[in-house]
Order: sequence, then structure tokens, then C-alpha cells
Amino acid sequence: MRPELTRRTILGLIAGSAAATVTGVSAGTARAAVPASPGVTYTNTIAEQRADPHIFQHTDGFYYFTATVPAYDRIVLRRATTIQGLTSAPETTIWTKHTTGEMGGYIWAPEIHFIDGKWYIYFSAGAANDRWRIRPYVLECADANPITGTWTEKGRIALPLDTFSLDPTTFAVNGTRYLAWAQDNPPVFGLGTNIYIAQMSNPWTITGTPVLLSRPTASWEKAGGATVNEGPAVLQRGGKVFMTFSASATDANYCMGMLTASASDDLLSASSWTKSAGPVFASFAATSQYGPGHNQFTVSEDGKSDILVYHDRSYKDISGSPLNDPNRRTRVQKIYWKADGTPDFGIPVADGLTPIRLSSYNFPDRFIRHWEYRAKIEANVAPLADSQFRVVTGLTGSGTVSLESANFPGYFLRHKNNEVWVEKNDGTALFAGDASFMARAGLADSAGVSYESYNLPGRYIRHYNYLLYVQAVSTTTARADATFYTQ
Repeated sequence: MRPELTRRTILGLIAGSAAATVTGVSAGTARAAVPASPGVTYTNTIAEQRADPHIFQHTDGFYYFTATVPAYDRIVLRRATTIQGLTSAPETTIWTKHTTGEMGGYIWAPEIHFIDGKWYIYFSAGAANDRWRIRPYVLECADANPITGTWTEKGRIALPLDTFSLDPTTFAVNGTRYLAWAQDNPPVFGLGTNIYIAQMSNPWTITGTPVLLSRPTASWEKAGGATVNEGPAVLQRGGKVFMTFSASATDANYCMGMLTASASDDLLSASSWTKSAGPVFASFAATSQYGPGHNQFTVSEDGKSDILVYHDRSYKDISGSPLNDPNRRTRVQKIYWKADGTPDFGIPVADGLTPIRLSSYNFPDRFIRHWEYRAKIEANVAPLADSQFRVVTGLTGSGTVSLESANFPGYFLRHKNNEVWVEKNDGTALFAGDASFMARAGLADSAGVSYESYNLPGRYIRHYNYLLYVQAVSTTTARADATFYTQ
């Protein structure tokens, strides 16, 4: 008997329907709900030579994008109605560094926020006579369009410690606004930047005593000769506050860690926050992505998916100082959520089209994944990338598609002896045929998708005993088994 039958029977009773399996054993087939967060794809890179990116979706229907430019001398802004549209959107310089005094040195990591009816840009700047005298600053714009509007300098964010400080970000939880930033405190901690938080009395002023949230103490926070916690960014979901940050040197060692707190706890108490045991996002050689970090968050165009915005490089080795290498670029990819309510960032995916996941129509908590190269459906997939596939033009062309593994680029779902495996493309016509499918409207739900074999017409990818096969689908159960939703 199929291990799925007990659960399927229960689901079928709920749905009020029943069907015969291919083995003749009665089992119910439930109709799964269309996922709350359907599949969304983008094509990376979003912007070349743009580091420390920030994308903000506003209520006017536009995404606003700013980032560090390689010259470190100005703040730029562009907008588009889609995230992908930012790639070709015209870019406007809305502020240029001073020629003397403060805000005349390095200009780093601008962020754009809309607070109480006005636009604000938070950024870090050095002094003209000491470019490393980095401090946080704020610009304000009261006009509806921040690209054509007038920006005024609100000045430096006054911090109790007058030391190297950078990467200010702001967020509100339960009606209270906070500032988080990175700063060093050499007399107490020696060299290196730490993450601090403070409450704000207005968008350019903190109040009270800053609280130290995180210091770089683990090896993954001190790699490459840099003791670094910087670039905080906040994501909220399900009553939790997640603060990501970047760690280590800004080369291939650069990575993301995460602090987690309950939204109902005192966010100004360090004990309310728990740090990840290791990086939550790091270099991945198989996809040629190195040093991912200094991230922010936005949402998809339909508002149903959280999107990770970050920079990285497409190569590992850098000649000279990473600060002088201009090729950090802006990228995006969808964030998924674990059963415990925490974000799963997966891996920095390959350049080009971002991958999707495929959940089972009749087992909605199970996703197509590879395990020792065999394709199956499974819940709580770890690592996440085992269940991510790029839907690319079919290896046979002719209107077909092929499903390429996210963490094994060049490996595709293919059928072999009617079983579905993930294998490397060997360039043969047989492999191309086995790895090509016709994407059809879902056989059990047209909102889903079913994949018909290109070289075995009438046979579809379907699960059976949780493993994937290509088989004919002549029963209600088989059609349900062959239907998937993109997520």
C-alpha cells in the first residue's frame, strides 16, 4: 500500500471526493489551495556596479532604488513600476558630496524611506579632509516625487560615541521607530564594528542610550582579516523581528548573519535578541556568487512574496583592496519561510532567471526536490536549494521547458526508465529529450502546472510513494499527483 494513502484518505474526506489509485486501492484526493505566495521570478543582475542596494516599494506604484556607486561621491535614485524595470530605469543624481568639511569623503550605503509623509535618505559619509571619518547622515524631501523633488540636509545623526559609524537603517515595530547601525568602540572592544539600536524621537534623531546588539566574535564574523558586523536590515513576519547583518571582509568572505526577536519583547534589550549560530547567506561557488551581503528587503509586485535585495560579485579573487573593486552588483531573489516561521534565504542563485519551487497539489507541504540525485516530494526541505529549479527554455526547444537545479547548475530533471532524476546534461539528443517537457495547465487545477514528457507524449511527471516518475495519468488520483503549484 502507498504510504500516502492514509493521509490522502483523510484529505479526501475533507474534500468530499474519492478516487481509485492506480493500484486499485480507494483513496481520497483533496484539492489544495493555491499557495498564498505564488512563484515569482526575476532576471539577475538588477544593476551592475551598484553595491549596498536598497529597493523601496511605495504606495504610488513605484519601486525606488538607490545604492553605493563605485566613485563613492554621490547619491543616485531610480524608479520603476516593477523590480525588473529598475534595470533599465534612468538614474538621477539627487545629491553630491561636499567639496569641503563633513560629507565630503566616502559616500556609502544610502537607503530611501518614506516616514510621516516625507522622504528620507539615510547614508554614511566621510569628511573631505579625512574620508575615513565615517558618520551617519540624513536627507529629507517633502515632495511627492523624490527624484524630481528638493532634498535638504538634516545633518548628522548625533550618537553618544563619536567614532567610526555607518549603515544606518530605520524601522518601526508596534508604533515605535528605531534606528539600527554599525559602529566601532576601540577602547572597549578593540577594532571592529558592532550592531547598535536606539529609539528615535524623529527621523534624524535618536533618544536614550544606544544598546549593543551584536559583536563579531565567531570565526565567520572575522574572516578575511576584518572583524565586522555591519549593514543591519529588518524583516518582520508572524510577530517576529529579524535583523540581518553582514560580517567579515568585503570579499568572498562577506556573508549574512541574523538576529531574531519577538515583536512583543523589549527590542532595546540585548537579551531579547538571538544571533544565528552561523551565516544565513554566504558565497556559493557552484553558482559563481561570492561575498553576498549588505542586504535589504522589499516585496514582490503582487505583495505576496518577500524579496531579498543584496549585492555580491561573480568572481572570488580580487586584485588589490575590495574597496577599489567596482563590480559588486545588485541582485534579488525570493525569500522562503521555514515551518518554524524563520526566513530561509537559501543560496545566492546563479545569474539569469531566478528559480521557483514546485509544491504538490495534493500534498501542499511537500515540494519537488532532489535527494542523492533522485527526484521526490518532501516537506521541510533542507537545504532549500535542493527544492529550487530554474524553468528555462527546453533543451529541445520547440516550446518546451527544462527544469534546472538551482544548486547544481547544468543538472536537470530528466526521466530515465520512467523514473525522474537530476542529472548533468551530457549534450546528447537523448538527454535533451528526456529533460524537456511541455508545461500544461494543471491536470487537477488549471491554476497549477503539469509537465508532460516531450519524448513520451501522454506521460507526465507525477509522484508515487513520494518518488517522481513519468507515467500516463488516467485517474483522478494520478492527475492530482501530476499537478504542482509554483512557489
